[in-house]
Amino acid sequence: MKIALIGATGFVGSAVLQEALQRGHEVTAIVRHPEKLPQHENLVPLAASAYQAHEIASAVAGHDAVVHAFNPGWDDPEIRQHFIDGSRSILTAAKTSGVRRLLAVGGAGSLYVAPGLQLIDTPDFPAAYKEGAEGARQLLNLLRGENELDWTFISPPALLQPGERTGKFRIGGDQLLMNGDAPANISVADLAVAIVDELENPQHLRRRFTVGY
Repeated sequence: MKIALIGATGFVGSAVLQEALQRGHEVTAIVRHPEKLPQHENLVPLAASAYQAHEIASAVAGHDAVVHAFNPGWDDPEIRQHFIDGSRSILTAAKTSGVRRLLAVGGAGSLYVAPGLQLIDTPDFPAAYKEGAEGARQLLNLLRGENELDWTFISPPALLQPGERTGKFRIGGDQLLMNGDAPANISVADLAVAIVDELENPQHLRRRFTVGY
């Protein structure tokens, strides 16, 4: 496949980049700082701003799929608004370019822990992550009203960590995955496996899914 990966130097994006290249896909890595990217014969680095829809549209044109792994940065005091602004720009760009397939990486905050109750709305949800999680929840709501794109939204489990690639994990839907009384976890390498699996063999078109051990 020809994959346009937005946010390829981030925590999730860099793992998706490695996984996609290992499987032989051609990847255009769309980032703010292309000099941070590794060199690979199937990798095309490209500088573009997620906030500029015309730049993104030009960058993703001709690809089979767009992966939205954009994140303004957890230290950004305006992370929620910047995430929403960048996401709107990316959705517009995908539609403008004619690339229908889009996979967006969100957060665990919008997963349900009880009927009508999402994780982000529980009392113990970490304040440091709330604004970013709210931005991701709003992206999911935007996608659910989207009729032009063949979108998928992936939520990692509550605990997303560095770690080994095992290729083995559970797949869920809108509910937070648990291990007994504790939230499930996954390595970022295995989250990347789930993302590239979904690109290769779509199972969740116009739906959200989650993964975890």
